[in-house]
Amino acid sequence: MEKRVMTDSKRRKGLMAASALLGGVLVLSACSGGDKAGASSGGDTSSQAKVDEAAAKKTSEAQIKITPKDGSDNASINNGTAVTVSKGTLTSVTMQTASGTAVAGQISADKKSWKPSAQLNRATTYKIAAEATDSAGRVAHENASFSTVSPANSFIGNFTPEDGSTVGVGMPVSINFDKAITNKAAVQKGITVSSSSGQEVVGHWFNANRLDFRSENYWTGGSTVTLKLNLDGVEGASGVYGVQQKTVTFKIGRNQVSIVDAQTKTMTVTEDGKTIKTIPISAGAPDHKTYQGQMVISEKFKETRMDGSTVGFTKNDGKGEYDIKDVPHAMRLSSSGTFIHGNYWGAKSIFGAVNTSHGCVGLSDTKGANDPNTSAAWFYNHSLIGDVVVVKNTGDKTIAPDNGLNGWNLDWAAWKAGSAV
Repeated sequence: MEKRVMTDSKRRKGLMAASALLGGVLVLSACSGGDKAGASSGGDTSSQAKVDEAAAKKTSEAQIKITPKDGSDNASINNGTAVTVSKGTLTSVTMQTASGTAVAGQISADKKSWKPSAQLNRATTYKIAAEATDSAGRVAHENASFSTVSPANSFIGNFTPEDGSTVGVGMPVSINFDKAITNKAAVQKGITVSSSSGQEVVGHWFNANRLDFRSENYWTGGSTVTLKLNLDGVEGASGVYGVQQKTVTFKIGRNQVSIVDAQTKTMTVTEDGKTIKTIPISAGAPDHKTYQGQMVISEKFKETRMDGSTVGFTKNDGKGEYDIKDVPHAMRLSSSGTFIHGNYWGAKSIFGAVNTSHGCVGLSDTKGANDPNTSAAWFYNHSLIGDVVVVKNTGDKTIAPDNGLNGWNLDWAAWKAGSAV
């Protein structure tokens, strides 16, 4: 067997190669280890802090607030929408519906706030985009989307009389809500009615949908009555909120009260306590007596149709006992169909002599409602919605207070007992 002997020169060459290889590994390890050492020294952390500091300096200090909050539903359609800014000024605000219809608005003079120019629509989604700058000119943005209250989740009150109208001394403020109100106290507290005469005014609930306001006695002639509806956001029933924010004023005219006496078959018209005219009338026949009590004129028609079938006066065939298509100078006294009106079809001799109607109060008139010299035309032209007609001596019952605008048939104690506050 051949014996191999490693010479010294070969041994030295092998050691040198191994040393070079290990050296390479060590060099590579030293490079890798050097990165780790640098990180542990904290150099990069210091750099990141400087980056964060620089980023913070570039952020605007302006703080924009949009009301309602993003994602809100059942938002108010009145005063609930606004954009405000602190530590800056508004430069741009745009508002539009989800379909892209723009909503007009105005930035305030100090550029600190913005509001839409008109009432919003119910059951509508709106989007707002706002931009502001701080004192250094750095820009901030804010966006929000919200939906307004839906008709199903809101209520409104239809009121009478109309804003700016002149009415008689008996005209109550009558509000009919389109939803049943269960939180009556909350709703009534959101409504105020006041008179320039200083008369005490109290509300009375006839049912869950109707609230009337009146004073103890008729309004003072020449006074001004103010109705304020502050119902925006008021919960009228579970999950049903008010949306109205409105002020209404109306004027009270002269004090005209007319007394119908079915026994003497006359109507005495008084103005400010003085008799100005006595008119012969024909009230309800013995089989169809006229309601008694204090009644308020709620509507006026120069001509209107009266069909007996609509108020229960029918023949065997179901048709009305009467159907007059052109009743002249008609003024409504009750919801159930009581009117004071002109009569051209009856003989002139009945007025002041006999009661012949189906419950209305008839005055002599001519067909066409164009003769100003008839009793009916005179009374029509001298009457306002809200004037009082007191009917007596008919032998019938007193009209129900909620049948028309006739709450005056409740005494003051009974009226106040119907208040929820």
